[in-house]
Formats: sequence, structure tokens, C-alpha cells
Amino acid sequence: MTAGTARALRIANCSGFFGDRQDAAREMVEGGPIDVLTGDYLAELTMAILWRLRRRDPEGGYVRTFLTQMEEVLGTCLDRGIKVVSNAGGLNPAGMAERLEELTERLGLEARIAWVGGDDLTERVGELRATNGLRHFDTGRPLPSGITPLTAHAYLGGRGIAEALSWGADVVVTGRVTDAAVVIGPGMWAFDWATEDYDQLAGALVAGHIIECGAQCTGGNYAFFERVPGPERVGFPIAELSPDGSAVITKHPGTGGLVSLGTVTAQLLYEVGGPRYHNPDVTARLDSIRLSQEGPDRVAVTGVRGEPPPPTLKVALNYLGGYRNSVTMVITGLDAEHKAESVTAALWESLGGADQFQEAAVSFNDTGHADPASNEAAMSHLRITVKDPDPAKVGKRFSRAAVELALAHYPGFFMTAPPRDSSPYAVYWPTTVPASRIVQQVRMGDRQKQVSVSPPVKPTTARKAGGDPDCAASPAGAGVGPAFREAGDMAMAPLGRIAGARSGDKGGDANVGVWVESDEAFGWLTGFLSESRFRELVSEAADLDVERHVLANLRAINFVVRGLLGEGVSSSTRTDPQAKSLGEYLRAKVVPIPVSLLETRPA
Repeated sequence: MTAGTARALRIANCSGFFGDRQDAAREMVEGGPIDVLTGDYLAELTMAILWRLRRRDPEGGYVRTFLTQMEEVLGTCLDRGIKVVSNAGGLNPAGMAERLEELTERLGLEARIAWVGGDDLTERVGELRATNGLRHFDTGRPLPSGITPLTAHAYLGGRGIAEALSWGADVVVTGRVTDAAVVIGPGMWAFDWATEDYDQLAGALVAGHIIECGAQCTGGNYAFFERVPGPERVGFPIAELSPDGSAVITKHPGTGGLVSLGTVTAQLLYEVGGPRYHNPDVTARLDSIRLSQEGPDRVAVTGVRGEPPPPTLKVALNYLGGYRNSVTMVITGLDAEHKAESVTAALWESLGGADQFQEAAVSFNDTGHADPASNEAAMSHLRITVKDPDPAKVGKRFSRAAVELALAHYPGFFMTAPPRDSSPYAVYWPTTVPASRIVQQVRMGDRQKQVSVSPPVKPTTARKAGGDPDCAASPAGAGVGPAFREAGDMAMAPLGRIAGARSGDKGGDANVGVWVESDEAFGWLTGFLSESRFRELVSEAADLDVERHVLANLRAINFVVRGLLGEGVSSSTRTDPQAKSLGEYLRAKVVPIPVSLLETRPA
């Protein structure tokens, strides 16, 4: 594959997160022809994890498992001309490049290793704070003056990757780029896209978003999981990206999983907000996407329209929020709620009160059955979490106080884990900086270059944002889609009998994308599932700001729940701090559904 190619570029993914299936790289390289192997390893929480690793090893801070994967496949990639692009550089892409150089030498290979940086703004926080206050993306509050971030990284785009590939790099490792940048960059390089080729760039952004989470678009975490063949080992995805920005999503033959309209729709709804999906290189209109089943395990993605990128870059800061600890007590049998209330009061009494902690959260999950069929069926769980700037206050002093109640309180007392010490937690602070203040640093051996992240938009060639009537955003509360008349019988049934859902986190916010599989069902869904109805069904959202975005082209509605996760994953006290289960929770709610829809739902 060379720059300027006219055929589709086969871009494979081998990782959706730090900890994904280790042998996926070998599976993708050996399973069939590909041109580019990509891996996404970074998330907001991952950056904090890598900081802790680098604190123990100053020369670390990158994803070490990527080196193991490269040891298995790098020789084959070089033989077949497969380019490798990954954000496994984490906090230290230069260090990762050095380790890769050492690996190639040890294996007796000759590989050109490039790395892309410029995302690390940790040393520039003072300068940037003075410029724009580093205001919180959601609340608008300026970053408090007393806070020194552990990490501060801008989300960069694909231009630095494209530059490195144009130098002939065989492997490109980056720091914090957007998840889709590892697809956009190769597309820029292979097809010589100009910075104003917004439709093509937007198509690559959407393709990158679809495959960035690995098996999530090939049947993993799928609402209708019973339809997925071979779930024991779901195959990883491939995007066949064309010069016009359209793509076909597929996987290697013979692997488990499924590529269908549903599995692709589910991933398109993952961790998104409104119709405009922003990236440093382009803004993609999610309400312009068209999906079609081209064949078994082949879904075509066409019609994507693009607009200029925003003038700012998202920046993820993490700072030390304090320390936390938690205990989970198992409560069995009769009077479970009373037992929970009583033992909680006893714990606070022994510690001197709950108000001494910066935060104390109590969650009682009353799952015990009446007349239980087994011992486990009689059990409920009480989870108590405390947070404070003082590690001693929430350390073993806290967990030991819980253990000391073991023989002195409710009958059947036991806990799910032994007492633990406190652990630090990071607070996620999303903000923005002007794109003009950031440059990507591209290096390969002695060669280096600075590349602008987002070049100035040329008014003569840029499509006016929102100017295309075919891509007009749906009003947040509109019942877009075929009208549905609720005639005939209604039946009480779980919403998930006719609707799929996928949910996730964006810092302290959560999103839930809900979709159906027929125009008739979509007409009903848009009329039924309003913002107020969502709050009724999801009680945790009753007092929160909920946004609703209708995506008629996907027969979907996306809800964004502001503040559900507090200050974000690492500091959240929720049992599910990443909102992974929120969609399935919504699908389990019993609602009145037209019998005609229940009778015609796909098998």
C-alpha cells in the first residue's frame, strides 16, 4: 500500500482498551489480508493508571502489553507491508519508540519507528490557565488555582500520523490522540485527502469510531446477544475504507461474532452526544450516516457528511482528589433492610460519625428472595464507601471498624473482602484549549517536524456548518420518524423486547443510545421515550439534566445524563462507575408496548 492508492484500505483493530485480548494482534495479522493494524489502549481512566505506573518507573508510562503483541507480529507485518498505528505510547510515546527500536534489533529486523507527541500539556498548565482558565467543559468553572494536575493531555488528530506514514514509517506510536485518529491518519496518508475534504475525513472518523472499541462492533456487549454466533471468541473488526470516505465494516472469515446493522448501530451510539461528533480534523454529522447490509458480516457505511473541526481541542486533566476505601457487607434472610440500616448506624457510631469524611456513600442492594431456593438467593449487599483528603482517616481505621462488627451485630455477618488500606483516586477535569496553541511533534530517528493540529479553515472551500438541509439536526424532543398510531392492544413488557441499547461514560456524564429495528417501532419509540419518561424509568436521573437527541437515520435516540457519574470514573462511588450497565437497566424496565410491535419483532 502506498499513498494515493485508489483501492480500499483495510484497517484492522486489535485492541479496544488497556487489557483487551492479548493475541488479537496475531489473529488480525494472520487471519487474512490487511493493510494497517491499529490498536486503541487509552481512556480517561487509563491515563491515571499509566501515571501510577510511571511514578514507579519514570521510564515507563506506556502500554507494555503492546510490546508483547509486536514481538509476535512485527516480522510478519514488515514482510507483508502492514503498517502499525497505535496510541500505546500513552504518557511516554518517545519511551515506547525506544523500546520498539530495541525489540526490532533483538529480533534482527529493520523497522522504521516513528512517534507522535505534543499532547502532553502537564508542564504548560500554568500558561494555559492564565490564558483561558482551563474551564470545566460541562460546568464552566475555572480550574482551581491550588490544583496541580497529575496529567494534562490534549486529544490530537490524525495529521501527525499521516505525516509519519508519509516518511515511510512502519510503526507509528502516539500519545493521546482521539480514538478514531488511528484510522483517520492512515486514510489521510493513503488517499492524499486535503484538510478541507470534510466528507471523506468525516467518513474516516465514523469508521474509526465504529472499530475503535474492538469487538464491540462485531457482537461484543450486544443487546441481542443471543443472535451472536461463536460468542466464546468474537472476532475483531476491519474497516475497508474507500477514497471517498465510505467504508465497509467486516471481520476475518471463520471468527466468532457478528457484523450486522444492529451491532454497528450499537457502537455508533456508544459514548456520543448530539448529531455533531467533533474531532480535531473534522466534525462528522451522525445524522447523515447510512447503513446497509452488504452481505454476511459486511455492513456498508455511506453518506457521511462533514463540517469544519471546532477551533478548540479537548483536554483531559487528572488531579489527585484524595483517598478512598469501601467495604461490602453481605446481609442474608429476613429483615435485610433493617439490618442494613442498623449496621450502618453502628459503623458510623464507632468511627465518630459519617460527617467527618469528605464524602460517604451508602448503597444497599436488596436482592434477597423470599422463601429462597438457595443460600445465595437469600443474600443482599450493603456497600459503604468513604473519601477524604486524609489517607489515614479512610484507611484501615475505616475497614477495621467494619470488621470489628463481625461478631457484634446482625446474624450471618460476613464481608466480600478482607479489610484494605486506602487508595488514591484521581479526579477527571475535561476542558478545552485553542487548537492554534498546540502542535503535533513527529519524530522518526533523527528526523523531526512540527505539524499543526488543525490548520485554519478556508472559507472558500469549507462547507458552512449546519448549512446542508439534508443534515439538519433533529430537535431534541421531536418525534422524528414514521408516525405510529397506538391502535389495538397494549401489553406490559420489558422495553428490551423490542429495543436495543448501549451505554457508556464521558467523564461525569453517561449516555444511553436506544435503537429499534423497524420504522413502525421507531415511530412508537420517538413518541414514547421522551426526556421525562426517561427520568421516570431511570430513577437515578430524576433530578439530573437529561438531553435527548433523535437520530432518525439510525432509528435511534441518544440520551446524555449530565453528572450521573459524579466527577468521573476514578472518583465515582457508583457500583458501575462507567455506566456500562445503564442501557441494560433501561431495557429491563417494564412498559406498555403495542402488541403489534411485540408480535413482529425480529427473532
